[in-house]
Amino acid sequence: MLIRSIRTRLIITLLLLTVGSLATLGTYILWYFHRSNVENLTAQLIMQTRITEELVSAYYLTPGSRSQLNEKIKEMRSQIGLRITVITAEGSVIADSYEPLDSLDNHRDRPEVIDALAGKTGSSIRYSNTMKENFIYTTVPITEQGKIVGVVRLASSLAPIEANFANVRSVLFAAFAITSLLAILISIRLAGKFTSPLEEITRVAQKMAEGHLDKRVHIRTGDEIELLAHTLNKLASSLDDTVSETLAEKRKLELILAHMDNAVILFDRYGRMETYNEMARTTFDITYSMLGMHNIQVIGNNAFDRALQESVTVRENRSIELKIELRGKKRVFQLALAPFTNESDVSGVLCVFHDITALQELHERQVDFVANASHELATPLTAIKGFAETLLDGALSDQDLSKKFLTIIHSEAERMQRLVSDLLQLAKLDSSEYRHHVYLEPVDLNLFIDTVAKELSPHWQHKELSLTIKVDNSIPLTVLANPDWLKQVLINLLDNAIKYTPAGGNVTICSQFSEGLAQVSITDTGIGIPASDLPLIFERFYRVEKARSRSAGGTGLGLAIVKFIVEALGGRIWVKSKVNSGTTFSFTLPLAEKK
Repeated sequence: MLIRSIRTRLIITLLLLTVGSLATLGTYILWYFHRSNVENLTAQLIMQTRITEELVSAYYLTPGSRSQLNEKIKEMRSQIGLRITVITAEGSVIADSYEPLDSLDNHRDRPEVIDALAGKTGSSIRYSNTMKENFIYTTVPITEQGKIVGVVRLASSLAPIEANFANVRSVLFAAFAITSLLAILISIRLAGKFTSPLEEITRVAQKMAEGHLDKRVHIRTGDEIELLAHTLNKLASSLDDTVSETLAEKRKLELILAHMDNAVILFDRYGRMETYNEMARTTFDITYSMLGMHNIQVIGNNAFDRALQESVTVRENRSIELKIELRGKKRVFQLALAPFTNESDVSGVLCVFHDITALQELHERQVDFVANASHELATPLTAIKGFAETLLDGALSDQDLSKKFLTIIHSEAERMQRLVSDLLQLAKLDSSEYRHHVYLEPVDLNLFIDTVAKELSPHWQHKELSLTIKVDNSIPLTVLANPDWLKQVLINLLDNAIKYTPAGGNVTICSQFSEGLAQVSITDTGIGIPASDLPLIFERFYRVEKARSRSAGGTGLGLAIVKFIVEALGGRIWVKSKVNSGTTFSFTLPLAEKK
């Protein structure tokens, strides 16, 4: 088993080095390919935008010619193959080469338009709801006597770049797979060559352990392994003379030293403590004056006393799970008892206490998590399967009923997608490596809150809710955070407030400086949470009212994700609520250090 373990570790190490290097290189190539293509396309598009602006300005600035502008840019679109949009300084679209003007909303809040209205050349990349694909947008201002009076915007699809990117990625993945296969074969061969001498040493050592001290290892490798074999041979010769006198004491010492990471106590056959290690002293509060005391006085557990007596009686190693209350807290140990004999009698029992309290708690949480996840996934799957079977049984002929069933199936599929997405997010947050590599940067908290609130404005306006933002401007609230994480915290908490606040209610966001930290509170006038549920709402899959939560589109993971993120950023989160009065979620974040 040891040799196999060494061989496995060698193979895994070599594979990790190879695969890690290839993955890093491949990721960099993909990133650089995509970035350079996007930068080149952006530069070309900016140049084309400037040329277009010169042509459009003549119509835009000439009185009576604006009516011809829409037709003119459609002619230009057929020549250059790009979408052209002309926007006034107020953000209104007065000409577009692709969409009817009455279907377009105000563009003043578009990032590239904001840049152009500020006198700069603007560019941005985002998904176009109009064109249903990713686009690069570039803008230049239209000026008249030094004043910006409008904006010309060109848009180019990212589809060709994304297609090329997919092709390059496929080639890299194929190369990665081939190289990984070669690495596996080479690693297995190298590991086998290295471990073969160790297997011979192990075989002879096992014979020596069985009492055949006349066996010798014959290896000629010219390295440390040959030296190890030579040392083993000398050791066998020495043991042949001294094993009878030192076997008992050596066994005691080896067993104690081998288990120094666990609490180790040696009792004599009558249950009296003879010696212990440092871990046992700290675990059971043992003092030197307690040597010679009975195990009941030391451990204080009847189950342990019975196990110790049985081990002496049957002269066999035993392993049991032992629950002991220490300092008012229940602890669980995996107890190993190893009796050792002096000639024909049992002279003592070595007891090794392996603390598995944390492992057991983790196992219980994992079992609960798997059960909850399975239950949450089973509900939409059952609905999808049921309605799909109904459609297959003949309901497809009824268009109204089919549409109703398909709508339900789509809704349940989206719910599963949200659940899986939240599960993946929790898995990432559970990973210490992932959290360690997340980039943190200074974030203006008040500005960030305002931005997120504006993004969610359609939701609270739809429910006719009033949103109030109260920020503390007495001190700059600049926190050290990951913007994506912070945004998810605010969106999850605001989304909950919107969902569970009746129409006409109020949601208030407050930020303030509190005890050296930035504190954010989100208060609603919603249905509230019963006091009995408050300690549990941050648990995974916990819902106050499951039916209402599911109908609102919740997965039961949102608050768990929020708690993970806040604590990962060095803050804490808490909640206060009163049924039918409302709820307040508050969290703190450390301020960024001033440079």
